[in-house]
Amino acid sequence: MRRICSILLALALSVFVFGTAAASAAEIICSSTTSTENSGLYGYILPIFEKKTGIIVKVVARGTGAAIEMGKRGDADVAFVHAKEQELKAVAEGYFVDRHDVMYNDFVIIGPTNDPAKIKGMKSAADAFKKISEVGLFVSRGDKSGTNTKELAIWKKLGIDPKGQKWYLEVGQGMEKTQRIANEKRAYTLTDRGTWLATKDKDRLEMEIVLEGDPILFNQYGVMAVNPAKYKHVKYKEAKAFIDWLISKEGQQVIGSYKDKNGNALFIPNAK
Repeated sequence: MRRICSILLALALSVFVFGTAAASAAEIICSSTTSTENSGLYGYILPIFEKKTGIIVKVVARGTGAAIEMGKRGDADVAFVHAKEQELKAVAEGYFVDRHDVMYNDFVIIGPTNDPAKIKGMKSAADAFKKISEVGLFVSRGDKSGTNTKELAIWKKLGIDPKGQKWYLEVGQGMEKTQRIANEKRAYTLTDRGTWLATKDKDRLEMEIVLEGDPILFNQYGVMAVNPAKYKHVKYKEAKAFIDWLISKEGQQVIGSYKDKNGNALFIPNAK
């Protein structure tokens, strides 16, 4: 009888301890761009971080503009996005702290394999955009994302306002869905290389990269914590732990080791 009581007591204690640990497990909200989500990066790196720290990261993926606004409202603890000018502005305004470069890849222009606008061989993204506006169809994310911001900057450089033009289609979707729509329409679009490499075979896209390598297509990703001085409820300590891990030697090595099935790195770590 005494032995049974001891076993029951031990079981009760173990349930209590496990329940307490589960209840106290920290969970943070990360507002993020869809490209990091679509590329599969989070599914690769977060289990490693969570196992190491016990901190669970819940990702809410949307366009970078919306992700930053989410943090500015205090509805997230950390933001992981790719529009550096917007990020630095939000930090200067006091909404975020502890911003760091984390990694980069590049944007590429993808289009139908028969390349109706004859862009292949061009070196300038701006020249390619101009040709598409003359002979072709361009599908835009139209969602104030980092990709959309880059695309609009190229149109602005050309002095072209594409909105409302018959050759320009805004879809208000994330990167993967935008690629699929461009594929269906036999159109061109701007995408980040990570999403392209991770999804082109899965989605059976009949498209290819028609322009790459222009320095204007550099794509920097950064991370920053929501300012606890502005929003007392945010989990700054845990958010900072996530940031510190991303820019640490271990975190950078994990990011660099994420590759597609052909061995291509989807992101290049560059935290300073």
